[in-house]
Amino acid sequence: MSTPAIRATGLRKQFRQADGTPVLAVDDVDLTIHRGEIVAFLGPNGAGKTTTVDMLLGLTRPDAGTVEVYGVAPGAAVRAGRVSAVMQTGGLLNDFTVEETVRAIAALHGRPDRVDVVLERARLTELAGRRVEACSGGEQQRLKFALALVPDPDLVILDEPTTGMDVGARQEFWQTMRDDAAHGRTIVFATHYLAEADEFAARTVLMNHGRIVHDAATTDVRAAYGGRTLTFRPPADVVGSDGIDPAWLASVQHALAPLGVTDLEVSAASLEAAFLALTADTPVDTILQGATR
Repeated sequence: MSTPAIRATGLRKQFRQADGTPVLAVDDVDLTIHRGEIVAFLGPNGAGKTTTVDMLLGLTRPDAGTVEVYGVAPGAAVRAGRVSAVMQTGGLLNDFTVEETVRAIAALHGRPDRVDVVLERARLTELAGRRVEACSGGEQQRLKFALALVPDPDLVILDEPTTGMDVGARQEFWQTMRDDAAHGRTIVFATHYLAEADEFAARTVLMNHGRIVHDAATTDVRAAYGGRTLTFRPPADVVGSDGIDPAWLASVQHALAPLGVTDLEVSAASLEAAFLALTADTPVDTILQGATR
């Protein structure tokens, strides 16, 4: 079996507040992500997502536990060009054009051959001559994505990757991600757009209070915690210009009455409902017990 993209075992990280009070940001996290997966990383503010991501990138050293990226230390994987990240923090040089920015980073990686490729991949070719300061927030986010692609990484970690993008740009971005994943690139992204995670991630990892409270296929997370609503469409011949035939509706109500059903509606389970259920102010041990039922 091939080496996983990410293998983290027993990760733990504690910080101290200004008054000296200890804060356990990450508490015994185990996480394995395989090549070619698209994984959404979700959790409320303070759940430990950012600290975990920082440890996966080698930006923060864990107090306990181990983490490997493609079988080596995160820093080594980053230096080898196997890992890139698009983070919310960190700015761009406003006086550079889009193309100058990409060329500068490509030169640092020794990959001038990648300039045109990543500009096209991030839909920036037509904006190549535009100064960064003249780019919209969504365009600057696409530029950060282009920079992340310069070394042709095996793993891309994205923090709120589509912030500032319009709906069309988001759809195109995620289609690019799907294509990349189909060719073996691993995508891990944190987002506050729950609908985005629901639509584009095959797997969802939910964190709360420094621990992973659920890790499963997104459809399974929805089904387990999102709840379900039932709905149905009546036959066409009982729907007239004035609505549903009252006699037919009465017969349906009569048939359902023994079951105690009064209102009937159907929709898919909601990832948002699952998110709220799993990250509510409930003791983490209780959530974990529920996740293993």
